[in-house]
Amino acid sequence: MKAIIYYEFGDIDVLRYEDVPVPEINDDEVLIRVRSVSLNHLDHLQRRVPILPGFSLPHIAGMDVAGDVERVGRGVERVHPGDRVVINPSINCQRCVRCARGQDNYCVSLKVLGGNVDGGFAEFVKAPASHVYRLPDHLSYDLAACMPTVYLTAWHALIDRAQLRVGEDVLIHAAGSGVSMAAIQIAKLCGARVIATAGTEYKVERARQLGADVAINYTRDDFPDIVRQVTNGKGVEVVLDHVGPATWEKSVLSLAPRGRLVYCGTTTGTRASIDLPQTYHLGITFIGSDGFTLSEFEDVFALFIQGKFQPVIDSIFPLERAAEAQRRMAERKIFGKVILHPDGSDRPL
Repeated sequence: MKAIIYYEFGDIDVLRYEDVPVPEINDDEVLIRVRSVSLNHLDHLQRRVPILPGFSLPHIAGMDVAGDVERVGRGVERVHPGDRVVINPSINCQRCVRCARGQDNYCVSLKVLGGNVDGGFAEFVKAPASHVYRLPDHLSYDLAACMPTVYLTAWHALIDRAQLRVGEDVLIHAAGSGVSMAAIQIAKLCGARVIATAGTEYKVERARQLGADVAINYTRDDFPDIVRQVTNGKGVEVVLDHVGPATWEKSVLSLAPRGRLVYCGTTTGTRASIDLPQTYHLGITFIGSDGFTLSEFEDVFALFIQGKFQPVIDSIFPLERAAEAQRRMAERKIFGKVILHPDGSDRPL
């Protein structure tokens, strides 16, 4: 089969489009013909340096996969050859104590499809049948491939960790990213007022179209000042920050007393500083957002099927042009998700 694989760390030119063996499946696994797979920022970061525990080279990235069941293991009854499916990329054992307690995001043998095991930048991928879900006929491969990582990351951060409530104000950075695209929709579904930031007027307007009540061009306006203006001096109850140092201090300044800053990414670096008196005098809470759980995946998937969310697809590339797709994402030219098609097409599937 054809796949995008890399044998060493480096820039985009380390990616190779070449033949690799089709994965062999175990009795409890499913072989899936990949129809659509979306890019995530981890694909770009981990091409340069290992991030997830258990990562090894060579590697095939691709976390968010939708496709057709090609073959099933002898013990699989959950899905059948020919079924249209999507994969939950956070693969847990469902047997350890943590999984039994509903803490499967801390499973002792947790694997991430395309993260620390080979993923979907290929014609075929394998996954445990327990993490494969049938798609309804009305849900396309491309839309399904937009869901897993970004919608679950945003849901877990806003709903489970920050416990966003009806009527609260939430500030969401980098509106053009997949996580923020999802977060805007999730926050609106929860009845919050959304203030979004973006770096171009085009992205500002797209954020408004997604549902942001206020959208700020952070290259032109000082967003803490705008936040204070639109909240009558109060600030926001919640900030979702996956940018890191570039926005961190101003995110703190944007918070209301006893506000919550939930963070889940480091796209501009791994070190940030805070003024301690400023934060403890206002009772600010900093919340790290860890991995999502199996039950959360099923909850969000159910909402997805009901049409509660509408992913934005920025662009579609044939798999062999994965390097071009990653470059577009790295240069921050995107708004929404970038899709790869192993069948060589660049039309919606």
